[in-house]
Amino acid sequence: MARLVIVSNRVPDPSERTGPRAGGLVVGLAEALVPGTLWFGWSGRRAETTSTTAKMTETPDLTYATIDLGEADYRAFYLGFANSTLWPLFHMMPSLAVFDRADYAIYRRVNDAFAEALLTLLRPDDLIWVHDYQLIGVAASLRARGVANRIGFFLHIPFPAPAVLDILPPARELLASLLAYDVIGLQTNRDRTLFADAVHAAFGYQMTPDHRITHQGHSAQIIVAPVGIDAQAFNAMAVRASQRVETRRMIDSLAGRALMIGVDRLDYTKGLPARFEAYERFLSRYAEHRRKLSFLQIAAPSREEVERYRALREELDHKTGSINGAFSDFDWVPLRYMTRTLGRTLIAGFYRTARIGLVTPLRDGMNLVAKEYIAAQNPLDPGVLILSIFAGAAEGLPEALLVNPFDIDAVAEAVHAALVMPVDERIERHAALLGHVTAESAQVYCQRFVAALTRVTHPPLVPRATSGKNAA
Repeated sequence: MARLVIVSNRVPDPSERTGPRAGGLVVGLAEALVPGTLWFGWSGRRAETTSTTAKMTETPDLTYATIDLGEADYRAFYLGFANSTLWPLFHMMPSLAVFDRADYAIYRRVNDAFAEALLTLLRPDDLIWVHDYQLIGVAASLRARGVANRIGFFLHIPFPAPAVLDILPPARELLASLLAYDVIGLQTNRDRTLFADAVHAAFGYQMTPDHRITHQGHSAQIIVAPVGIDAQAFNAMAVRASQRVETRRMIDSLAGRALMIGVDRLDYTKGLPARFEAYERFLSRYAEHRRKLSFLQIAAPSREEVERYRALREELDHKTGSINGAFSDFDWVPLRYMTRTLGRTLIAGFYRTARIGLVTPLRDGMNLVAKEYIAAQNPLDPGVLILSIFAGAAEGLPEALLVNPFDIDAVAEAVHAALVMPVDERIERHAALLGHVTAESAQVYCQRFVAALTRVTHPPLVPRATSGKNAA
């Protein structure tokens, strides 16, 4: 049986792979991480130069292989092109994107370094599964080194409209690099359509009825595979967590009030300033709900070295003070805003307690918070999910209260609608939503992608060592 090789920008700490702080990639890939799997990527450490020889860590379940990034490469590759150019562009925020030709050259060089370090670890029949926007060029770089193994790529963030992608000077090069993969996985049907449109605009190729695109004689299959969760396991976690001392303390602090919860990374794509404004509008317009609802927003710090993220944190601090100053009472604070990381288990208990889950990103690839909130609910007295139409999750969760996060009034109205919604309607909506989340599970996601990758039939070649560069 072929070995699966996972390639991602960051490799999780083996001690926390199944722990409470496990990230979204780990959650989504849980079903694929069978004994024998190799997980390769950046260690999270910075050194003087980027290494091209992997350090191996063996565990009973998996083998981890990591390289360190040079400090200058980290800044140009990670903080620069990946997160100051690709991230805002792919999230349809071109005004926030900054392009630097030198950063792009280093982005390609780091992708080459990943390929070079991975090369000596590969077996002829390995299935290689590369993840996300930081590593678009890995397949093309491996191909240049003689690797013909089956290689798949999954984009966890949204794919942009062609007119936005065109802003990027090396857009054609990146598209060509993507087409070096055998399977390209995207979160939604909308993403697949946008990708096909971008390729057609750049090269004139048409996607076939079975969703294939051929570039320079190489056929790539474009699949839709929404990332999911294990709903049953998460519900069991939420039930246990609801009895924890911390959860009971939080419930006691509500003094009988309803809880609305938001959980996000502190990132401008999550729409937190607009979310706070919508809550302020709700408090102004629906005075009958004042003192009856508390909003808990958890926003874990993210990319604090980038000025834009520091400015976002300051803006949210100011908005929090403004809202609480205007509406709080001596025994009620309307907005509780936390900027520290809480464990996934504890948050599961908070989800189960919350009458409303508020998930309103301006643009998101999927958003597993929406799915976890649904899975955590008590089916006999469930809460209500308010979900942005621009989250990938919205395509598969039509029974949520879907809102345009740019429409402050609509979000405020949705909060009111959720609070007055009859229990029968809440139960009906939740049952349908839970059915979707259960059907599009993490297991189905992994099986769908690996099955597509396995169906590729061209013969693998034994990789050869080379210092050649990515020719995409």
